[in-house]
Amino acid sequence: MQFARINDIAIHYQLIGGPADKPVIVFSNSLGTDFRIWRDVIVRLAGDFGIIVYDKRGHGLSDVGQVPYSIEDHASDLAGLLELLSVKTAFICGLSVGGLVAQALYKARPDLVQGLILCDTAHKIGTTEGWNARIATVETKGIESIVDGIMKLWFTPAFRRPENTPYHGYHNMLVRQPVEGYIATCEAIRDADYTNAAGKIRVPTLCVVGDQDGSTPPDLVKSTANLIPGAHFEIIRDAGHIPCVEQPEALTALIRAFIDTALQGETSP
Repeated sequence: MQFARINDIAIHYQLIGGPADKPVIVFSNSLGTDFRIWRDVIVRLAGDFGIIVYDKRGHGLSDVGQVPYSIEDHASDLAGLLELLSVKTAFICGLSVGGLVAQALYKARPDLVQGLILCDTAHKIGTTEGWNARIATVETKGIESIVDGIMKLWFTPAFRRPENTPYHGYHNMLVRQPVEGYIATCEAIRDADYTNAAGKIRVPTLCVVGDQDGSTPPDLVKSTANLIPGAHFEIIRDAGHIPCVEQPEALTALIRAFIDTALQGETSP
């Protein structure tokens, strides 16, 4: 396991080296998960690209840190990790809150961002009232009390079959996240709004969403794509909020095609 101290936080990460002439892809995970959700995507990309996955503060094996914190704090952690690893620029693939972190990183440090893959995310996610209600429930009853409802937002009915063993594993992943970090990140999402910033993005951007996403539905993700100049929008069939789990082959194909196109654009006269 690899750990780095960034902004006085111990960050758990994994660096997988790639060809020197190929870009680095950074994967930033969703609320209530850790970087293991990307496994079936990165095994299909390993060897062709440099890859970085990490647990954001308050998740997985990373420190919770001082709460409360903002999406900008998460982005500062990622910037610090990239600098520590001597990564000068990368494609940032962020899922859900990871997509907010990607947008915040571009706003603060556009020099670090070669392109954006905004996966099942938006310029603004949810309402103040909705997030406050979730926070209050978790504070009084724990994460376990919301798991069944969250699973319905994350995964399709086909994936949620009782006999599907991986479904139970992702249930466990959510329940075992640090409560304090989960709540602090809920607050960060609640307070984040990149509506105005989206129109200022000037790097190649792909916005992708599962057709059955209950957290950031296709229309919301499409509205974000419409705000970003030149952004490309794709829908993945038979997937909910976490297509890297349900449809990793489809997501990987979109990532490869997007990066190939972006690199061709960089070399065009």
